[in-house]
Amino acid sequence: MTGADSDRVFAALANGTCREVLRLLRERGPQPVQALADHFDMRRPSLSEHLKVLREAGLVSEGRAGRQRIYRLEAAPLVDVQDWLHPYERYWRGRLKDLGRLLDSMPDDET
Repeated sequence: MTGADSDRVFAALANGTCREVLRLLRERGPQPVQALADHFDMRRPSLSEHLKVLREAGLVSEGRAGRQRIYRLEAAPLVDVQDWLHPYERYWRGRLKDLGRLLDSMPDDET
């Protein structure tokens, strides 16, 4: 994934509506635009802008079934996000282990 590609993925993930669309597609599978729009309190053109951001980031794909546009989750770009986040996860796990050891070494406060 190039820098520009990863920037688009992170920008898409920074938006709550985009994250909710991804969740809906993950949990319910491919859906037409109208089914997705029914979950949001916004006009369909506004949702279409969010879907465009997700398409450009490679996080969703668009297909046709008759006159309907069907959106499908494309999770592959999320692997790169996970790879990027992994060192931070290790960092925080280490910090929490250190905190646990510190708390274990403190005397119990019996009153």
